[in-house]
Amino acid sequence: MKNRVIGIMGAMPEEIEGVVALLSNCVTISMGKRTYFSGQINGIETVVVFSRWGKVAAATTATTLIHEFKITELLFTGVAGAINSDLKIGDIVLGKRLIQHDMDARPLMKQYEIPLLSKTYFETDSTHLNIASKAINKVFENKSLDSVIGERDLVEFNISQPKLFIGDIASGDQFFSTNLQKQNLNSQLPNVLCVEMEGAAVAQVCYEYEIPFSIIRTISDVADETAHIDFPSFIKKISSKYAAEIVKNIYNQM
Repeated sequence: MKNRVIGIMGAMPEEIEGVVALLSNCVTISMGKRTYFSGQINGIETVVVFSRWGKVAAATTATTLIHEFKITELLFTGVAGAINSDLKIGDIVLGKRLIQHDMDARPLMKQYEIPLLSKTYFETDSTHLNIASKAINKVFENKSLDSVIGERDLVEFNISQPKLFIGDIASGDQFFSTNLQKQNLNSQLPNVLCVEMEGAAVAQVCYEYEIPFSIIRTISDVADETAHIDFPSFIKKISSKYAAEIVKNIYNQM
């Protein structure tokens, strides 16, 4: 039986700072223009890394975690833009299915289908979906964010009663910043809850190497003309704190 090693990725350095702080016996390893933080959380071997933006960067990082650090499961945490109108800033989307919205090899195959794999969606296994769901709901139920983040920062981003949504996440090498982009995606993939730039690529790598994964995204914007406003501030004040609290709760279930 393999030793359990969990890989944790974030697409922004600020997104992993709080998680790195959870590591005991932390050592750093530089490889491929990335710094990998290796240690233990609750006695479980863990490697945390800033993946960089985009599908190629994320896939490269995930592959390195699998080959060099021998991870047995992977967790990706970060932010996303809302596509579904029910989502609000501060809500969390847990990916049940991941799709690459910019994959299009027509007429050779159907739109969104991954060449050679005959797959359009990559699904999170039910065990890890359940663990992550319980961890996120525990954060919300205990209102631990109020003490970790502080009322002032929650008010700044109009976060009052954040909710968990479980469903489809779309990934592609585009930053969504117009309503037209949202409308086009929604017309093609009406079940997509949010959009980001890495999750489905990570899911594909994990699928090919038979590594279970969880993709957790905090809604930072509504993917329109205001998407760039206070984005760095949201990462620092909100999503990085979310990530650390969720990771703590996931490890408490192990």
